[in-house]
Amino acid sequence: MVKAVLSVAVTGGLLWLLSTPLGPAPALGSFLSPFTGFWSNERRVDMLNEEIHLPGAQEEITIRFDDNRVPHIFAANDHDLYYAQGYVTARDRLFQMELTIRSAAGRLSEIVGEKALPLDLYKRRTGSVKAAEEAWKFTQQDEKMRGILEAYSDGVNAYISQLRKADYPVEYKLLGFQPEAWSPEKSMLLMVEMTHTLASPRSGDASLTSVLEKFGLEVVRDLYPDFVERESPVIPKGTAWDFRRVAIPRAPRDYDEIKAGGASEPDSWPLRPEGIGSNNWAVSGKKSATGFPILAGDPHLGLTLPSIWYQVQLSSPESNACGASLPGAPCVIIGFNRDVAWSETNVASDVADLYAIRFRDKSRKEYFFDKQWVKTTFRYEEIKIKGKPAVIDTVAYTHHGPVAMPRFPEDKQPSLALRWIAHEPGNPIRTFYMLNRAKNYDDYVRALSHYVSPAQNFVFASNEGDIAIWVNGKFPLKWKEQGKFLLDGTRPEYDWQGWIPHEQNPHVKNPASGYVSSANQSSTDKTYPYYLNWRFAPPNRAIRINERLAAMEQATPDSLRLLQNDVYNVLGRDLLPDLLKELDMSALSATQYSAYSALQQWNYQNTIGSVGATIFEEWTDLLPYFVWDEFRTTDGKPLQAPQDDRVWELIWKKKESKWFDLEKTTDKTETARDIIQLSFKAAVDSLQKHHGAFSPKTWAWGEVKGSTIAHLLPPLKSFGRDDVRAGGSSEVPNAFRGKWGPSWRMVVALGKDGPTAYGVYPGGQSGNPGSPFYDNMVNTWRDGRLNELVYLKSGAEPNPRIVGTWKITKP
Repeated sequence: MVKAVLSVAVTGGLLWLLSTPLGPAPALGSFLSPFTGFWSNERRVDMLNEEIHLPGAQEEITIRFDDNRVPHIFAANDHDLYYAQGYVTARDRLFQMELTIRSAAGRLSEIVGEKALPLDLYKRRTGSVKAAEEAWKFTQQDEKMRGILEAYSDGVNAYISQLRKADYPVEYKLLGFQPEAWSPEKSMLLMVEMTHTLASPRSGDASLTSVLEKFGLEVVRDLYPDFVERESPVIPKGTAWDFRRVAIPRAPRDYDEIKAGGASEPDSWPLRPEGIGSNNWAVSGKKSATGFPILAGDPHLGLTLPSIWYQVQLSSPESNACGASLPGAPCVIIGFNRDVAWSETNVASDVADLYAIRFRDKSRKEYFFDKQWVKTTFRYEEIKIKGKPAVIDTVAYTHHGPVAMPRFPEDKQPSLALRWIAHEPGNPIRTFYMLNRAKNYDDYVRALSHYVSPAQNFVFASNEGDIAIWVNGKFPLKWKEQGKFLLDGTRPEYDWQGWIPHEQNPHVKNPASGYVSSANQSSTDKTYPYYLNWRFAPPNRAIRINERLAAMEQATPDSLRLLQNDVYNVLGRDLLPDLLKELDMSALSATQYSAYSALQQWNYQNTIGSVGATIFEEWTDLLPYFVWDEFRTTDGKPLQAPQDDRVWELIWKKKESKWFDLEKTTDKTETARDIIQLSFKAAVDSLQKHHGAFSPKTWAWGEVKGSTIAHLLPPLKSFGRDDVRAGGSSEVPNAFRGKWGPSWRMVVALGKDGPTAYGVYPGGQSGNPGSPFYDNMVNTWRDGRLNELVYLKSGAEPNPRIVGTWKITKP
């Protein structure tokens, strides 16, 4: 009887467990079902020779798949072209598309619970959803782009409408929800999310203002300079600016006496991740073996499975473009056609400013501006939370933008309104639509004129022999350093006063050097008449790239591939000798001396087996921490530490600087030599603690670097790759470190008879972890190789790498 009771109890318990959702996860019974659960996804590979009937097709569409399952879409009109792109992209990347948009829209709590609430609140308070709504309203005025975005959405929804529950991507089953219909507004939200990633509203204005309050303007000007002397700018030094400058607003007379309050930015605002960057360049025909230009691009972004990029060829009677697209948006974003090639890197312009707002009272219904009280508007954001009641967040809007940091009373912590370029309506798809169809330099320039954000360095090459690069985006017309600190939101002279004319954006065509390049460094030298920003990526990648391009002759695609994989550390070459000569050898332990010897023998290459690279990277990570010990916090407000390059400048030129003295040691005054010694010992101790005794095997850079390619949902570790051992560093051209790296490598050799192109990204076309096309290109990417890209001139052209064909027609 007892056994019977126990049996019934256990059975009942199992039935309850299998039918009850546990936190954000679905009921285990549903997830483990062999008919609709996880197992129905295992290694499902669709047959590629199919005839598909879709109601949205206007004419017959041909989609040919190559051996990497890249779709080559041939359509008789634009509607069908982008309808088919939406359909096949959703087929491979539906969950990725939905997760990206839910994150962008502040809707993650709906599917994972209240742990995502801080991120959802942040996205709502920065106005991302409203920005996408305004962008879609603006884009609808362009009938052609409206039709393309609607066709793309219809294609996505045509795929969703066919899905049975058993067909849902596995992540839907894990989280226990179902796909949601797509819309053009979601495609616009994707572009806002890219602006968030590459032109973050987390600008550091408040933390730098706190530095100003603590140390004064003289210190700020010294430690946070507007230009790095070692810079090798995107537009070559000495380039003439052949335009008549428009009037630049004057800084208010009291600007140098800023007293905006020094509020801290909230902890829930994620910092812009270090390591985001990119490289691109083009060499002219006089430097290539064929006499035609060659272009290369490799944007550095967060590496995930599935990848941020999706390969595609899009061909219609007026276009035949190939390359990398963004799942969720039409067109090829980085790529080429028969006549031209293009790629982008991030500019890092200052296009997000915080304004200190003075509200009349706690109701926040009015704020003081231009000597009068002005009415605010309110947007009510409902955030649904899985398993919990919804949260209603009221976001106040001023003419500057949303009050992203609502505080009261203002005399202690001012409310801060966000003026952000993402709030400026734009039509980014028009730029890529026109680039996909461009035939020459003039077409390229016209395409760029429609682009707003995020600002990008668009590199270009054509089979007419032209190469060019434009620092491109919509840039506010500012006085020097406007937005470097918090701005006074009560006075109109602190507002953005207009825009730099597009034709006056920094650019160069066919320079005498025979090449153009960018690596997120400063856009120009000091002679450019407009202010873009004071802070860019360190110049080390750019210096190395430009050194190699300057020496390059008879270049081939492989020459550019090798440069993409270059791991030579310019910072190591320029800094390490100065560091080593400051070490006191008599004070080193045996392990520390072994590390010193390894550094002496280092060839400045961040290769997998290099021990010197490991020690140098750890040392230069820690050294600034010792120097900027005064910049931790002040009165609970975070302080923005100076960039690392400022430390190196002090070591090279000002070893007597007071900043080398440690604040906590009152009984002595440390010198540069002391700090170099302390940080070296700390670096060796850290390596020993985390990786054991000194050993060429366990201290090898490939073992220590910790590079991974994780699944979009980090807890799903088995769906990621943690075995990606490769060289690289954030300071070398192959900028692969941690979870950041080259997200798409491409090389395009242009020619009279058409292009020859190569490319790879660390992933695969499919988002299904059970598919052989989920991560099939990771090893190729890791090893620094490229796949030759299939580029078909017509839908009927024979090619041995084509493995299947779809025909899409009306029912």
